Amino acid sequence: MKKSTQLLSLIWLILVSACLPDKKKLDLDLESLSISAIHEKYASGQLTAVALVGAYLARIDSVNPKINALTIINPKALEIARSLDAEYKETGILRTLHGIPMIVKDNINTMGMPTTAGSLALADFYPESDAFIIQKLEDAGAIILAKSNMAEWAFSPMHSESSTAGITRNPYNLDYVPAGSSGGTGAAVAANLGTIGLGTDTGNSIRGPSSHNALVGFRTTLGLISREGIVPLYLRNDVVGPMVKSVEDATRVLQVMTGIDSKDPLTANSEGKVESNYVQYLDEEGLKGARIGVFRTLSENDPDPEISALFNQAIQDMESMGAEIVDAVEVPGFNELRQNQWCPTFRNDLEDFLQTYVIRDSMSTLEDVIRVGSKNEFAKSRVEYMAQINPLENTSRPCGNAYEDERRMAFREAIEATMDSLKLDVLVYPSWNNRPALIDKFMEEYKGDNSQIISPHTGQPAFTVPMGYTTGNLPAGIQFLGRMYAEPTLIKLTYSYEQGTKHRKSPEM
Repeated sequence: MKKSTQLLSLIWLILVSACLPDKKKLDLDLESLSISAIHEKYASGQLTAVALVGAYLARIDSVNPKINALTIINPKALEIARSLDAEYKETGILRTLHGIPMIVKDNINTMGMPTTAGSLALADFYPESDAFIIQKLEDAGAIILAKSNMAEWAFSPMHSESSTAGITRNPYNLDYVPAGSSGGTGAAVAANLGTIGLGTDTGNSIRGPSSHNALVGFRTTLGLISREGIVPLYLRNDVVGPMVKSVEDATRVLQVMTGIDSKDPLTANSEGKVESNYVQYLDEEGLKGARIGVFRTLSENDPDPEISALFNQAIQDMESMGAEIVDAVEVPGFNELRQNQWCPTFRNDLEDFLQTYVIRDSMSTLEDVIRVGSKNEFAKSRVEYMAQINPLENTSRPCGNAYEDERRMAFREAIEATMDSLKLDVLVYPSWNNRPALIDKFMEEYKGDNSQIISPHTGQPAFTVPMGYTTGNLPAGIQFLGRMYAEPTLIKLTYSYEQGTKHRKSPEM
């Protein structure tokens, strides 16, 4: 499947190359192309969607073989771009994401392209409809350019390896992992193979790859964005969100994605809590007067000295930008509250997805998935483990969502009560306490993943932004944790920090 998919993509690139404008004449710096910059170029006539898609296709042809981030190119990308160019010529109106090329993780349903979740079991699954968020993004004018590789079934936070496409490499240093499970999106956007990207996050999988690839990653409040049409891992924790090069672009994508969806009942909790204009919170001076709580409970948990140095510098930088630093913050009972929060609902959630969307007698149960098999030993072992347990029948473990489960709510309430007592806007800590792992040693070098510990269980939003680089040109990120539905605060603070430090740089590829 992998070879045939790569061959089809290569043939498509060859066929369209004759129709593309001369890339040299375009003189496009893809690294600098934000959503706003692209729209300015469209409005001035300096660029068209067709030319932009062509430039990205050429970049994919050159760079993707080195990092293996993408699994399939959208065969209709140029056709969609032409249609959007014609629309703009006729109306003079640019939609919110008009002509913005987008990378989509391969567990999100997209019509006309396979949605495999990196597995052999879904290698030939072509959804009959787009996921709720894909429809919203396309309605806003975004162009799905390609699907991205991922950790099979989204199981691994460590690396991104699938049975359908193999392993993805970190564009900043090819010997290292891009983290998982949304590593394909992270590597692709970091390497400028698309303007914006989508990832999913059950424990780490937006923020980890964003941190490892010098990107901004938004894990929003659980229930703010629909998960309909997305292959689940543990639906009680799953979130989908943007992985991009800037807080501004992440905010613009977020604004399009929010909304109540009857097919994802958890979004009902967002009624009356969704902002109509998140972009208004992009404030370069947002850190002035903000109270930042330094959460040493996580940052001092056996950190790499280089990460500690970057984190402490980030604290100093925020203070110099006008923030009030509260160092350090302790949450009473934290180490006890964080225990026994995971509840692996994979069987129930996956079987519901298979029976709702795949609709085949031969692929409706976890046993069917096991029968088809896997080329990935890690994923295979995880699936077999999931087949042996049914957490919904084990009353000793929490399995409710973030708005019903008493243990999860107690964890969140303890954190928010501490924030309230100290009048904190956010808690901050490194997204990872350690550098990215070597691909050949990812199992033994996987440590320091702070993203797994709080927000997946409490439902709170947590955003990661770049905070610098360690030896080997390896990126590191700092994470901002907010109260439920505090996206406006997180946008304001992360944007101010990002604009005051400007750590993001393109990989040398």
